[in-house]
Formats: sequence, structure tokens, C-alpha cells
Amino acid sequence: MITMTLAEIAAAVGGELHEADPESTVTGGVAADTRKLSPRGLFVADGRGHDFAAEAVHKGAAAVLSSRPLPGLPCVVAPPAEGHRDASVAAAGRLARHLLDRLPDLTLVAVTGSAGKTTTKDLLAQLLAGAGETVAPEGSLNDELGMPLTVLRADEQTRYLVLEMGAKRVGHIRYLTELAPPDISVVLNVGLAHVGEFGGKEMTAKAKGELVEALGEDGVAVLNADDPLVAAMAGRTRGRTVLVGEGPDATVRAERVRLDDAGRAAFELVTPAGSAKVALGVVGRHHVANALAVAAVGLAVGLDVTAVAEGLSAAVALSRWRMEVSVRSDGVTIVNDAYNANPDSMRAALETLPVLARGGRSWAVLGEMLELGEAADEAHEGIGRLAVQLGVSRLVVVGAGARAIERGARSEGYSGEESVFVPDTDQALALLRRELRAGDVVLVKSSRDAGLRHLGDTLSEGAGGSASGLGTGTVEGGA
Repeated sequence: MITMTLAEIAAAVGGELHEADPESTVTGGVAADTRKLSPRGLFVADGRGHDFAAEAVHKGAAAVLSSRPLPGLPCVVAPPAEGHRDASVAAAGRLARHLLDRLPDLTLVAVTGSAGKTTTKDLLAQLLAGAGETVAPEGSLNDELGMPLTVLRADEQTRYLVLEMGAKRVGHIRYLTELAPPDISVVLNVGLAHVGEFGGKEMTAKAKGELVEALGEDGVAVLNADDPLVAAMAGRTRGRTVLVGEGPDATVRAERVRLDDAGRAAFELVTPAGSAKVALGVVGRHHVANALAVAAVGLAVGLDVTAVAEGLSAAVALSRWRMEVSVRSDGVTIVNDAYNANPDSMRAALETLPVLARGGRSWAVLGEMLELGEAADEAHEGIGRLAVQLGVSRLVVVGAGARAIERGARSEGYSGEESVFVPDTDQALALLRRELRAGDVVLVKSSRDAGLRHLGDTLSEGAGGSASGLGTGTVEGGA
């Protein structure tokens, strides 16, 4: 972060100082979690964060960005925010925009999509880091607070800023782009994530398209040519459009895609500037589309095809609980993809499972996909049918909200022990501990609040690390 005085911060956010020295400086960055706070940092007290403000100052925070004065603590008190936004969160957003206005030379790349944002962001960060100082989100910081916190890590040395932008409603991404106007916008796909809140894929597309609407005439929109709802966004931007995909309409495309025994894709990267071979280090064929988007960004910032291909081949996913593949000492392989889930990401993970099983026994331990609204039952039943069609050996459905998965599997022909429903993760763990044997491959996946992440972690205990150096990949389900 650029060094700022408290007076400058107060002016940037339209706030007032309370028991704070105007000339005191913030040099330790900005955090909303006291565990991540550095000395001389600024603590953002969002919501219940006010309860931790004293702890933050005790740990060395220069001040607290708060929505109200806090007796005995140095504060930048934010003005009331419009709508339902938290005042401190809105102020952090204004501070992020202020910082970007001081850094006109960096290139800002923004990524959105119903699935794949986090892996794409991870791949982008690694590719661009080879060309200059790069800042990217840790994990999936993509909302009204997380995105500004990432922006505020940039400084005068930053050449590339990679941001992940999520949304649950129309207007969310527009707001984020007002805080952080992109130079390059990447839209990966439009799926069923949060369809219960959006009201349908068309409304999801409307929300995602706000990212390309934010581009100026010098901007670049990277769009998935294989997703009709995304490809149609070309008519919504003033920037130059680059289509990526596997079809003939794609400017940057993949040809001769193949998977190795570990489920990692290799392909020929074909571009107007030439071709090169790519061998991905992340697990799952679906990452070809993500890699093509990253390649298009690399070319747009001036990298040559060889450098792009080498960078993609060397990159790994950096964020946890996304297709984490590990082999236990007893020979059981665990695939922990329980960070989040929607029907599209669930399908992608299931399609990878038989590849990893290599003819052996495969287990799918699946929990609820949240925020699907009226589409929930049909979507869960479809996943159960898909598991049967893909030949998954054993299906374990966890939690009442996911029960329709088992119903779908039985309607497709599963019976007896092939498909089992258990009410909670404790019973799922007990079942798996009894029945798993060497050579089995177990996929664990659900929406993040369905609680299967920790089940995957527990099952992975005793693993010796990533299977054969597989690394990790993402099939995340956030919007």
C-alpha cells in the first residue's frame, strides 16, 4: 500500500478523525481481520468488527476505519453509506479508488464468471508476475470489502493488478468497477450459481456483462466464445473484444486437447501471433477454458505466445479446497473440492473423477448446492443422474438439503449400497472410514456452508501431499 496520512485517508473517504493525529501515517496496509493486521496498518471495522477495534489498536494499528467514534481509539469515522452498505466497507471502497487514482500506470485485469474465477485469477497472477510486479487476491476476495482490500495492497511498484469480481445481484459488479475501473475484463461463463437470487441465467448474464460495460475504448474484453450468453456480451462493450474457446469463432483457441492419467489437460494454443504447446498443472479438463482466457490477457499486455505457453504450463492453483488431490498413506486418494458448488462446477468435478480413478473404485461425497431457488430440486436430481451416467462407483449424499441427489441417482438405476444418504458429516465420515480401501478415489464437494470442507480435510489426514505432484485446481461455485 502507498503510505498515507490519516488526514489523507479521512479526506479520501469523506470521513472525520476522532482522537487521531492527522499527520500519523499508515504504512502497514489495510485489513478487516486482526489476525492479518500489520503494525501501522489500518483496521476496517465492518459490522461486528467494531468489537475487535481495541484489539487491533493494541496490535499496533495506526487507526480504525469505523462507522462511529470509538472512545479512546484513533479512528477515521466514515460517513453514512447509501443503501444498505456498511459505512466502513463503503469507505474502504472509496479509499481503494483514491489509491488507484494515484497509480495511473498499472494495468487492472478483472475476472468474473459463475465458475472458475479463482483458478483463473491464480493462473493470471503467476503468468503476469513474470512480466512485472503483480498483486492478486488471496483466496476468493471478490466482494464489496474483499476486492478493495486487494486493491489497497498495490503500490508504486505494482505493474499488474488482478481482481476477482463476484455478484449475487444485478448492479454488484457495476459498483465494483466504479471503485476499480478495469483495463481488461474477463468473463468466463454464465451458469446457475446463485440462480435463486438472480432469477435466471439471463439475469446472471446481465450482471456479469457489467464488467465489459465498464471498459473504455482502449480496453479489452476477453469473452468465452463457447458460452453463447458470454459471447453475446461483445455488443455491450466499447473495448476491443477477444473471443476464446475451442470452436472456430475463437481468436485464441485450444486444439487437440487431451488429458493425462492425472486429469491434467494439454493442448495446442493457437493465436493470431502463432501457436505453442501448453501442459497445465491443474486438474480437470474444464481448466482449458480458464487457461485460454489467461492466454488472451497475456497476449493483450504484450507477452509473446511462447512466454504465455511456458507461464501457463508452469503455473499451479494457489487457493485451498479446489480440486486438492492428495494420497493417504493407506493408498486412498482424496479430492477435496468443497470450497463451493453449483451445478456447473459439480458437473466439472464429477467428470474429472473417473479420469483420476483410472478404472478403480470412485466415490462421490456430495452435499447441498445452495442459492438455487426454485431450480434446486431439479438441479440436485440432475447431479445424481450424472453420477450414475459417469459410472461413479459409490455415491454418498450428505445432509437433507442434498437428498434430491440420491433421488436422482436411484431414478437413473442406482440401488442398494451404490447410493447412500446420511444426515450429517459425522455419519459420512464413519461410513467412509469403514469402507474405503487402497486404490479408492474420493471426491468431496458441496457449497461452502454445507460443511464438507472439513470432512475433506479430515479424510486427507495422513496424506503425503499432492498425488504425483498433481497440485490443485479450482471448480468453485461462487457467482
